Amino acid sequence: MKILITSALPYINGVKHLGNLVGSILPADVYARFRRQMGDEVLYICATDEHGTPAELAALEAGQDVADYCREQYEVQRDIYERFAISFDYFGRSSSPDNHEITQHFAQKLDENGFIEEREINQVYSIDDGRFLPDRYVEGTCPNCGYEKARGDQCENCTKLLDPTDLIDPRSAVSGSVNIEIRATRHLFLKQSALIGEVEEWIDRHADWPPLVTSIAKKWIKEGVRDRCITRDLSWGVPVDRPGFEGKVFYVWFDAPIAYISTTKTWGEEDPATRDWKAWWTESEDVSYVQFMAKDNIPFHTISFPATLIGSREPWKKVDRLKGFNWLTYYGGKFSTSSKRGIFTDQALAEEPADYWRYWLIANAPESGDSVFTVDRFAEQCNKDLAHTLGNFVNRTMKFCEKNFGAEVPAGGEWTEAERAMQAELEGLIADYTRHMTAIEFRKALASLRAIWSLGNTYLADAAPWTAIKQDRERAACIIRMGLNLTRLFAVLAWSVIPDSAARMLDAVGEKPADGEVPTWPGQDVEGELTVLEPGRPFTAPPPLFKVLDEDRIAALTERYGGAEG
Repeated sequence: MKILITSALPYINGVKHLGNLVGSILPADVYARFRRQMGDEVLYICATDEHGTPAELAALEAGQDVADYCREQYEVQRDIYERFAISFDYFGRSSSPDNHEITQHFAQKLDENGFIEEREINQVYSIDDGRFLPDRYVEGTCPNCGYEKARGDQCENCTKLLDPTDLIDPRSAVSGSVNIEIRATRHLFLKQSALIGEVEEWIDRHADWPPLVTSIAKKWIKEGVRDRCITRDLSWGVPVDRPGFEGKVFYVWFDAPIAYISTTKTWGEEDPATRDWKAWWTESEDVSYVQFMAKDNIPFHTISFPATLIGSREPWKKVDRLKGFNWLTYYGGKFSTSSKRGIFTDQALAEEPADYWRYWLIANAPESGDSVFTVDRFAEQCNKDLAHTLGNFVNRTMKFCEKNFGAEVPAGGEWTEAERAMQAELEGLIADYTRHMTAIEFRKALASLRAIWSLGNTYLADAAPWTAIKQDRERAACIIRMGLNLTRLFAVLAWSVIPDSAARMLDAVGEKPADGEVPTWPGQDVEGELTVLEPGRPFTAPPPLFKVLDEDRIAALTERYGGAEG
């Protein structure tokens, strides 16, 4: 099967926080790794979202030219995702020439098909700044929920879409000036109202979408989908190729989703002999397309972007499965890039290895509701699951073997009822884990993974090789041989979630995949999986896989990240 995976594009305006990571990129990576293990042909595409006011404002604050700022921040973000072991097949930029070209292509097709309309609108003009203020350059109080830092395009508190003129007590985000007025200007509108019937019909064909996704999409439709202004008075962005629109660019939310397509094109152009990008987007009958995003992005991906694709009247691939996430909260409050509130991805990597964060975030993915991050919860679960359950199993199995049989898989002994019972239970747990991963139900999946690790510890405790070796050396050899094979199997099953630790476990038993390869997902022959490591196979016990986050470490982390405002 061919599986196309995209995750919502991270804004270029600075390093992302953990809430951003778990809302799209990390779960998309876990799913991409799992599907590769299942033998599917996977293409995971992402890019930095570089246009619009967030980029301009961030560059202004940094005192940099916006193009230079975006180029620098792209490298910063790419480095962080590499250190988090995010397995993009291609990580591009929405400012690429390909995105300029394809965005303008869509605008042309929509115009030809009658879905673009030029209109005169009233827009906020800052007298002190001497310019029209695009939506994100205007801040004020949300008329819906009263949030005092709402932006002119959307309130990040209640997620309601807004126009700048909707805001109460509006002010310039550039200078803070309230010396503003409303002036007339001309812009292009995507006639979503003319396409919403086709969009709703398309949504209705996806009854398997999560309730969060469908409910948000239907709520938008019920409230009435308005035509969307898709141009802005900015200098940074995809230029509008239309007479009279010199100095205007396309709205970031028009060009950003198109970057999924253009980034795939850029990927294909790097090796056209072997990469057919159109096979994923316009000649894609055999492709299953899966998107990952936080709930604030859902409306754009269920209404506006599909309307763009449908309105083009071209055979562009539309999403088959859309996985939406609620919020990861920080001590009950919101993570915030603008307020610098929370733990950011560069800080996280400076504190603990990537696998600690990957594991905790996926185990607590905000699927059916919001999840809460605190240092205590993070430390408690990492200690319990990673250090005490998985790490302890691997360490004591290999150390016992080294001490009593040497650094190779021991021979001797036959399976007993204990091994048969463990195998039967393991088969059921692996089947559960596989089913949940296939369904993209991460919290359920990791509950099954924890149960698999716990089963191994229970087996080892009950079989007690440290006791058996005193009377029956061959029985102890059989138990430890099983423990080493379980170590390998645990690594294969955990590879999508904690890839670095899994690679070290596989390397220890001589099973580490070569570069570009992935460990194959276990089949139905679990007995075969438990006998892969034959007697005589050498192994090298690694240092402890996970350290315990002790009271002093927890106290230090709490002092730095104890929930205080940034």
